[in-house]
Amino acid sequence: MLATTMVVVAGCKQKQQANTIRIGHVASLMGDTATFGLSADKGIRLALDEINKAGPVLGKPVEVLTEDDRSDIAEARTATEKLISRDHVCAILGEIASSRSIAMAPACQDAHVPMLSPGSTNVKVTQMGDYIFRACFTDKFQGAVMADFAVNTLKVKKYATLYAANSDYSVGLRDFFNEEAKKLGAEEIIKSSYSEKSDVDFNAQLTKIRDAKPDAIIVTGYYNEAGKIARQARDLGIKGPLIGGDGWDSDQLLKIGGDALNGCYFANHYAPDEDRPAVKAFVEAFKAKYNGEVPDAMAILGYDAMKLMVDAIKRAGSTDGSKIRDALAATKDFAGAAGSITIDADRNAKKPIVIVGIKDGKLKFETAVNPQ
Repeated sequence: MLATTMVVVAGCKQKQQANTIRIGHVASLMGDTATFGLSADKGIRLALDEINKAGPVLGKPVEVLTEDDRSDIAEARTATEKLISRDHVCAILGEIASSRSIAMAPACQDAHVPMLSPGSTNVKVTQMGDYIFRACFTDKFQGAVMADFAVNTLKVKKYATLYAANSDYSVGLRDFFNEEAKKLGAEEIIKSSYSEKSDVDFNAQLTKIRDAKPDAIIVTGYYNEAGKIARQARDLGIKGPLIGGDGWDSDQLLKIGGDALNGCYFANHYAPDEDRPAVKAFVEAFKAKYNGEVPDAMAILGYDAMKLMVDAIKRAGSTDGSKIRDALAATKDFAGAAGSITIDADRNAKKPIVIVGIKDGKLKFETAVNPQ
């Protein structure tokens, strides 16, 4: 009887899988960067609603299975392996954090399951294999735009950098910022590092930075660190702007940093107040689904990544991994809510970037820069 029951259960599971197109999502739903995964998953599920409402894909409804990696690198790899071996997903979305995407990539590459990161910007991510893609810009582009804005708009001549030494994202973004800033004639006069997750007191680093008297501080960490750094910097009398990247974006940033963040700037994938029809439509739909919540960048990245993956499956005409991979690679001028996406030869997305300023405790769209 037990053997028969197991056969029936297995048969039902296989039938269920055969009746849906399964896409996996690996995300940080708990831990230090939980807002990243929670926001991305909300965006993905908004897109899922719209996709299934429009009708079957290859004759079937689409299903998304989300695994929580708890903001942990090892858990991200384990979650990916579960989705592939246990749930037999045809593709995977995730992660937002670059270090976790780098950990996930080998499992997807070995299984020939296409992986599309909504928001990992470190250049190493897509270098992990030809089944690994991203739906966002890279840190090379982001670092260059940040440097150009700092030097040419804010007139920064000398600056300090404060970065997480144990983060692929933070180190890479700092390096690309420095590369472009040097070309533009600016100088890094002091650099200092900290340990992501474990460090919460930055007074020692900031005291040395204050004494060096930079025009600005480049902080390439995530939102939870940026907010604390801003508060501690102001307490030490540092008045110049802090400038960061897309890792700053979270509804927790202003809650952590408060007024200390006024006069600071960061690069991002979109701004909710950007005056574009696609942005307005997305924000309106997101607020309607999630009780008036204003979506952050990770939400729109999840939304666009989900739409792009399903578009690739449609163009592939199949859930075969190699065919989906080829369709993703051929993506050109895909109309994403955050901007048009073209996948280049290195499986990176060519798309616009925005600069967000913080004024009177609110995020304000400053400018947009196209990839060319």
